[in-house]
Amino acid sequence: MARLSRRAGLTLLSHGVCGLMVLASAPAQAASTGAKNTSARPSARKTVKAKATPANAATDTYAGSTEAMALAQAIAERRSLDPAWARQIVGEARRLPRVARWVLPSPSPTAKNWRAYRERFIDPIRINGGLAFWRSHRATLERAQERHGVPASIIVAIIGIETLYGRQMGDFRVLDALATLSLDFPPAHPRAAERQNFFRGELETLLVLAAEGRTDARTLRGSYAGAVGLPQFMPSSWARLAVDFDNDGRVDLIRSHADAIGSVGNFLQAHGWQPGMPTHYEARFDPARVKLEELLAPDILPTFSAERLTELGLELGADAAAHKGKMALVELRNGADAPSYIIGTENFYVVTRYNWSSYYALAVIELARELTTAL
Repeated sequence: MARLSRRAGLTLLSHGVCGLMVLASAPAQAASTGAKNTSARPSARKTVKAKATPANAATDTYAGSTEAMALAQAIAERRSLDPAWARQIVGEARRLPRVARWVLPSPSPTAKNWRAYRERFIDPIRINGGLAFWRSHRATLERAQERHGVPASIIVAIIGIETLYGRQMGDFRVLDALATLSLDFPPAHPRAAERQNFFRGELETLLVLAAEGRTDARTLRGSYAGAVGLPQFMPSSWARLAVDFDNDGRVDLIRSHADAIGSVGNFLQAHGWQPGMPTHYEARFDPARVKLEELLAPDILPTFSAERLTELGLELGADAAAHKGKMALVELRNGADAPSYIIGTENFYVVTRYNWSSYYALAVIELARELTTAL
């Protein structure tokens, strides 16, 4: 989803970013009850109210908002939707004040700490859950690996970190979350205009998906930021990159493990995953000789050849020295202790397209390694 800083630990993502969105200060989401993948046609006029829960309870809707109706009208005209239907759907959205608060940066952020972040996601629960998921869906994972070139372990790790294999998909009505962030995004956010435009695009895509009968905007549930299903795809990623991997004629990211597996593989392939390429190498250097400022300037964007990394003071092992593509020195802070460093390849960068965070990417990679070892 969108990054606060690409070097940050947890960031608003991805996945207009990817489709995923994570925020360090937001509380954990309740497990989703799942949303019916039923049609919500533009001709529908009857209001269907979703059951309120502590997570999404609100006191008013956008039905009386001039701005909301103007936005719905503009979306309808731009995407050739029934304007009355679009206004009806947006008008049924409820304001969620807590969601607007959660997207704000923490007023007292804690120091970034890779070791603490790793412990949060690479634990016995996710490892055991990942092994069970892998064994249950081995054939599907092998098919996804063959088709998309992405290792099964990486796909399993992403689904595990995103939703604990479907246990924590979120219980917010996506329509409410996206409408709130489209219409009441907090102006105090340092990138308020950019982020609000992002969420307006996601709300627009949700309406298009509903108009096409690919989901029901009135009942679809997900994270507080509008991410959906086992892989936590934002609507734009769902529309562009989700696939019908179980061949039942529809894409269901909530109940179909096959569709979730194939969609994660397709997402990474579409963002440039290269089969067989390592994700990263060990980074070694003499602090007195290395040119850290220049090496870290591009952040996690692969920029340097192996030869240039050597010129800037990194001591490359034989595998890194033989790497033909571009690489980046990635810094991961450890609170008050010295930072950790790795040399990220193009494939490491691809994982950050799912969630724009180097901490997230390395957690996925290390969980994948733990699962492979334990399988």
